[in-house]
Amino acid sequence: MKLKNILDNLFSKTDISKLNTMQQVMADVTQLNIVLLAPTGSGKTLAFALYLLQRLSSPNGSVQAIVMAPSRELVIQVHSVLRPLATGLKVAALYGGHSMTDEVNTLSVAPDLIIATPGRLLDHLQRRQLDLSSVKTLVIDEYDKALELGFSDEMTRIVKRLKSLKHTVLTSATELEQLPGFLPVDDVETLDFRESVQAPRHRMQVVLVESPDRDKLDTLLSLLHSLDNCRVIVFVNHRDSAERVYDALRRDGFPVGLYHGGLEQRLREQAIDLLDNGTTPVLVATDLAARGLDIDNIGAVIHYHMPTSAEAWTHRNGRTARQDATGTIYVIKNEADNLPEYITVDRQYAPSGRSNDPIHSDVSTLYINAGRREKISRGDIAGFFMKQGGLRPDQVGRINVSDHSSIVAVPREIAKDLMKQLSPLRLKNKRVKISIVTP
Repeated sequence: MKLKNILDNLFSKTDISKLNTMQQVMADVTQLNIVLLAPTGSGKTLAFALYLLQRLSSPNGSVQAIVMAPSRELVIQVHSVLRPLATGLKVAALYGGHSMTDEVNTLSVAPDLIIATPGRLLDHLQRRQLDLSSVKTLVIDEYDKALELGFSDEMTRIVKRLKSLKHTVLTSATELEQLPGFLPVDDVETLDFRESVQAPRHRMQVVLVESPDRDKLDTLLSLLHSLDNCRVIVFVNHRDSAERVYDALRRDGFPVGLYHGGLEQRLREQAIDLLDNGTTPVLVATDLAARGLDIDNIGAVIHYHMPTSAEAWTHRNGRTARQDATGTIYVIKNEADNLPEYITVDRQYAPSGRSNDPIHSDVSTLYINAGRREKISRGDIAGFFMKQGGLRPDQVGRINVSDHSSIVAVPREIAKDLMKQLSPLRLKNKRVKISIVTP
């Protein structure tokens, strides 16, 4: 792809209006093997996308490039960034928890670009459902995390099958002690943007909130009631804690979602979509949400439990103050907590429990039981809601189209009537079921 076409797609399809320094460098670099060091929230996904997409040609019936990422959440996030930019190319996402049947069908015609977890990609290779001998470009995103999670063997076995590999990019938030054996040591350029790209910490304010009780729940509720309307992620350390906090916030009337590893993949994806479109501006999550989620305008991160490590602290906080935005980090501490040395507090705060513009949601999400496998596009849904539902363009919120379902954000006050109005009608000559998503 030509850089001009990629940038035209970027500026017309996203809210991004200019590239940062790292992205500009990656758009112009010609080195074959690159190690990209960058802090979380700095825009590295777009940076390596600009390098990768320029190395793709028109579809030729074979896989041209692979992005490997260590978690399904990161695969989904990378896919969401690359797919709108890669017009005219087939982009596939492969990961555990996704329908194997759908993935096999997708691979029946070779994608130009595959974004996958190492385990799932190797699974398809062992089933002989995929040929990677023509792959020329490889990106391993968050290579440090992939090693930490034990994917070294899988990645090595996959790379051995890349007989035509020419270009490799490894991204990492930390300096790599040793390069993988498949990279020629004398032909690697390390691009270190950990200092030159403004680290998110400079755009964050860390606020300490003292809890008078060992049980922090009342303090959390008071803090949330004190915040002006914004999107918030509340981090806890355990799944059962996440369930307990989520239930308490729901009982208190907050529009809240839940995200942890014990939930089905479908429910985890739904929780992120509803946070992203404004239906549930509060999300209670374990550290599973600390990596791989790129949600715009997260105004605050709340540490309900102390992070278990400096790395967890950094990655939790990286969900806010992304790109050029600012964010506030709240740390709730009780008498039993020891404040780790890596936490530097800017100020203390005693919540009043009152706000002039409290957290709320004016959005509901409607679910449609048809998606891209049924040849339904975002444009089809937007046209359906405007023409048949009478909505103005500004009333049609974020639309997410999955393999066999779609969701669309609409004004909360008209959601029920809209569902009743549209349910008897056909979408693109297809009978579909429409319902309101209940978080």
